[in-house]
Amino acid sequence: MGVSGVRYTGWHVNGYDRPAAVSLVRAGYGPLVATVLSSRGVRDTQTADDFLNAGPDSLPDPMDMPGMRAAAERLRLAVERRERVAVFGDYDVDGITAGCLMRDYLRSKDVPCLLIIPECREDGYGLSQKSVDRAVEYGASLAVTVDCGITSVAEAEYAATKGLELIVTDHHECGAELPKAVAVADPKIPQGDFPDKSLAGVGVAFMLACACEGRGAMERLLETYGDLVALGTVADVMPVTGANRVLIKRGIELIRQGKRPGIARLALEAGTDIAAMTASGIGFTLAPRLNAAGRMGQTSLAVRLVSAETEEEAAGYAQKLCELNASRREIESGMFEEALRMAQSEPESPSPIVLSSEHWYLGVAGIVASRLADRLSRPAVVICVSDGVGRGSCRSVSGFSIHAALESADDLLLTFGGHEMAAGLTIESDKIEAFRRRMAAATGGGKPGAELPVDFCVVKPGLLTTRYVSELSVLEPYGCGNAQPVLCFLGARIEAAEPIGGGKHARYRIGKNGESFDGVAFGRTVREMGFAAGDTADVAFTPQLNEFRGRCSVQLIIADMRPAGEVR
Repeated sequence: MGVSGVRYTGWHVNGYDRPAAVSLVRAGYGPLVATVLSSRGVRDTQTADDFLNAGPDSLPDPMDMPGMRAAAERLRLAVERRERVAVFGDYDVDGITAGCLMRDYLRSKDVPCLLIIPECREDGYGLSQKSVDRAVEYGASLAVTVDCGITSVAEAEYAATKGLELIVTDHHECGAELPKAVAVADPKIPQGDFPDKSLAGVGVAFMLACACEGRGAMERLLETYGDLVALGTVADVMPVTGANRVLIKRGIELIRQGKRPGIARLALEAGTDIAAMTASGIGFTLAPRLNAAGRMGQTSLAVRLVSAETEEEAAGYAQKLCELNASRREIESGMFEEALRMAQSEPESPSPIVLSSEHWYLGVAGIVASRLADRLSRPAVVICVSDGVGRGSCRSVSGFSIHAALESADDLLLTFGGHEMAAGLTIESDKIEAFRRRMAAATGGGKPGAELPVDFCVVKPGLLTTRYVSELSVLEPYGCGNAQPVLCFLGARIEAAEPIGGGKHARYRIGKNGESFDGVAFGRTVREMGFAAGDTADVAFTPQLNEFRGRCSVQLIIADMRPAGEVR
């Protein structure tokens, strides 16, 4: 059978350094772990230990971040004076967790603090004149932005006219002009030598708290706020490398302990074992429910859940968030199917997908763009038009900076902001077609889609034992920049193929060199996969453990399948 609905243009098989893998095995690492590490450039035991076992002492000095020293000095002064402070956050998980972290830190210092987070539909993105007015009405003399503000030049000027001093902390890409403020702290400001430029907004907020307290307090503050940092960082799809890996790893440990009642209750309501929480669990279970609040215009629900002091207090919020998420999924499903049909009706192209409609719902534009980018392996821009103005969300694929592409079209845009992989924009509706052409020009040459990164080809399937596969867990947390291992068989035999999950998924029995494994392709039908029993195929997969009726076995989560011999 031929392959239909191919998701990737091809595979990029890294291979591995055999002497390095052997050395790591001799040092005590299992063969699969050692081979994956060597495939990813780890050549010696010290580098492996540094990557796998890095702790809080490896975190960078917050004062090395551009703008952080001035920010910490002004915030310390506010603490000494007991000034009223407003904290401006954003309506996604990163912005909510960053806002709650900064508010709770200031309140722990007996500083009166008002947290202001916009409701997605009503207030728009980030810092606004409306939020400045709320802060002034509260009596704040100082405001701190978290996860927003780096491109809010006009809003910062407005705050100054109201006598409101401003500290900007953000992690998004900077514009040509920084906002005028007491301090602007952002790891992406092009100066200094701060080593971790991929912190989430909540990570920058955490660094500000650490800068105020002193480097010696980092471990104590990580114990207090690490779960919030992990939630926001994973939800914002930041690279799980460097400081982020340390922060996420420790934060997940705290989440597993049920330290924060609201998060524990949300996991319970979602039917998830919080004691076994992983980065993937945050990304697929907790984050969508927290994000649903902002997407559905009820951000305050997520704030109240995160702030709840008991599970009983959080119970109603958790239930409502799950209900909102169900509504969000229904709206998103219809919008995605329509957007997918529109995208597939266009000629094949490497250009970013740019789609717009007057009846789409802005709250789910981001996740629809993300699903389109994942499904079609192309950057995607989804624009919701109302009263002649389009508000859009952009999601990218590896190797293409959507922020740089937007910069090339800034003369067509009213506003834009974000980073390489995700951004937002506003545009006059009559300029959308010109914007689409500009995005096509920004793409350059090349084929549409993206290659599937594969760590190495498995030539000895007998190594895929439950023991060796279980040892791969030391590589967690997984995420952007530290993906789950993807391995492959070349010339495997398809022994059985059948639809499961009402035909939405495909299950296979795959044989290679006398070994047989069950494999599942989630979200793709047998027809889409294009292989039947008796065929020979190259199979890319992630090995996982599957427990069923007390029996543990290795199962292959299939990423892609190709006709045998196509991959070299």
